[in-house]
Amino acid sequence: MKKILHVLSYPLTVLFYLFFTLGMLFFHPVQWICFNVFGYQAHKKSVDYFNWYILRCLSILGTSFDITIHTSIPNNVPLIIVSNHQSMWDIPPLIWYLRKYHPKFISKIELGKGIPSISYNLRHGGSVLIDRKNKEQALTEMTKFGKYLVRFNRSGVIFPEGTRSRDGHPKPFRVTGMLTLFKNAPDAYVLPVTINNSWKLQRYGMFPMPLGVKLEMTVHPTLKISDFTHEELINKLEIQIKSGVVVA
Repeated sequence: MKKILHVLSYPLTVLFYLFFTLGMLFFHPVQWICFNVFGYQAHKKSVDYFNWYILRCLSILGTSFDITIHTSIPNNVPLIIVSNHQSMWDIPPLIWYLRKYHPKFISKIELGKGIPSISYNLRHGGSVLIDRKNKEQALTEMTKFGKYLVRFNRSGVIFPEGTRSRDGHPKPFRVTGMLTLFKNAPDAYVLPVTINNSWKLQRYGMFPMPLGVKLEMTVHPTLKISDFTHEELINKLEIQIKSGVVVA
């Protein structure tokens, strides 16, 4: 049965990439129109539905989504979403299932151009692009990002591992980015998230993509930054997020 599924994964991956590419090409002008004609809220809606569309594309591969939210997330406050990072496919469920909270991302500057829909959103949707080779630029942008979250009561997603875990095993957390956000959004709440199994979608790289992956996302109870020292909060977050990771 495994061999049959692996063989089937080749044509279904081609089909997936066909629809995924068509979606990027379709939603790019949609985003442009929404942003330039109707403003932020319309653009945000177009990004939400682009990510819903990506989830539906993943369904072509038999991918399913198990989303568990163990908390009542406060409204109209700045949020910092802290999550482990297993693949690029972590991002669509974060955007779609937490869309009420306007999630924005910290991304490397190279992704800010050349990718239809995705680059446009990163440049215009409130996310931040950092140059990993330029610490001063990265710190400046992260500081602005923290203040942006406070000003507009938005949520910012940070992957403190710094890079994707290609086998699902969590990497050590890097604290600089989190500390910068905590200092610039001291009254924000932190939303810990654990993601499981998205790494399996890239088990063989970008091609083929395996069939029948069950992507799980668990949202843990919120924590108020001001209730902890920064060191206590980071330790608590790392333990909580990593304790939910199951590698099989």
